[in-house]
Amino acid sequence: MTTLIVGNSRTEEMVGDLTTLSPDDLVSGGCGAQRMLWYARDGDILVLPWLPETAYLNYVTALTGTRLATLTLVVPPPGFLGGDILTPDRLADEGFRDELRTVLTTRRIDQVLAVYTDTAIAELATVLDIEPALPGHRFSAQGGDALVNSKAAFRAMAAGTGVSIAPGTVVTRPEQAEAAINALLGQGYPVMVKQEFHGGGFGNEILATTDALRPAGAPQVVVLPDGPAVTDYVTQRWTWLTGGRGHRLVVERYFADSVTIYAEFVITDEEIELLGVGEILMEPVAVGEIVPAQSIDPQVRDRLVVAGRRLCEPIRGLGYRGNLSTDAILTPEGEIVFSETNGRITGSTHLHAVIGARVVGANHRDHRVIMERGGWQAASFTGALEQLTAAGLAYDPATRTGIILTSCHVPADDTVVYCVVAEDLAAVREYQRRLAALLTGVSV
Repeated sequence: MTTLIVGNSRTEEMVGDLTTLSPDDLVSGGCGAQRMLWYARDGDILVLPWLPETAYLNYVTALTGTRLATLTLVVPPPGFLGGDILTPDRLADEGFRDELRTVLTTRRIDQVLAVYTDTAIAELATVLDIEPALPGHRFSAQGGDALVNSKAAFRAMAAGTGVSIAPGTVVTRPEQAEAAINALLGQGYPVMVKQEFHGGGFGNEILATTDALRPAGAPQVVVLPDGPAVTDYVTQRWTWLTGGRGHRLVVERYFADSVTIYAEFVITDEEIELLGVGEILMEPVAVGEIVPAQSIDPQVRDRLVVAGRRLCEPIRGLGYRGNLSTDAILTPEGEIVFSETNGRITGSTHLHAVIGARVVGANHRDHRVIMERGGWQAASFTGALEQLTAAGLAYDPATRTGIILTSCHVPADDTVVYCVVAEDLAAVREYQRRLAALLTGVSV
């Protein structure tokens, strides 16, 4: 079986208007695309924005057991935003497509796996005559994946299926936004406003009448003490709130001190299969994940999975195929409130499908806790790996514990993303303490 893997880690339905991304954002997006290497198996073809460094290639394939020499790595020419991310024009380049056609003369593609199956991916499958290898091709070719990732459409589907969502509404005009914000603030509730298309919490803002709130799920809290302040806010921020393109805006109640959780599924023609349950760490936006979720009990987990599966059913009926993360919060009162769906390869997928299932292994993953975080300052990927190994912290396939370097962001911000695998949460925290001591030279 051969898979065509495409690292289109930034699309407009994921992060908004691509032309507004800073140079650092673009490079970071390209770094994130390299993580698709974890999914590769012998003989696969990877389309990436640029080639990862050799040390990263060797490291990842050694852990997954993939023979690097059997992989074909293809990089399209730079596009209208340069060479950092796979923009649609890069995937449409005829020279790049001819290169793929040449590769396909000796290989049959059984599956197309992209981070996000937008119309550019669907068109690529069509021109390469591999439409059957792309699950849900007909749906994706009509821009259907945008519907699945719309925070506005999510509220309609959740409400229609009886899944709990935060009190609020979807608005299309400034006066509607003002009325919805004032109504919730007037009831004494803080407000979350959400761009229709964005990810990681970066398209959200929290609104409150005082500065007493600690933000989680959005970069900041905006203090709006009265009606005129709300009017000024909406007027000044309307272009940003609607993604600069007149998108819809979600206005809903914000639940402070909640835990962000999710149930991720794989939707196929035959079934809706649970991939895993996890917890997203917010500081104040997403900085990491814990798999499985440690802040919920089995009863809460069951409720999350049942309701998440209910959300999947109408989406499957529409024709979407692929990964779907149903995201929610657990409020301090114990209520599960769903917040969005993400129809794509998420920041969680590799933890379940690769780190847990392939690296740790099916026989051991139920006895392991996996925590991934970014932000480890490192001069190079090789240097970080050498530090881990010398300190005895690197992942050990024999014990199936230790620290894995899942992504290299050194070109973007001199950091690497690391993943701790341990027997329980206490052991994860111990690895974190030892890593902190290694990096600072101070015992903790």
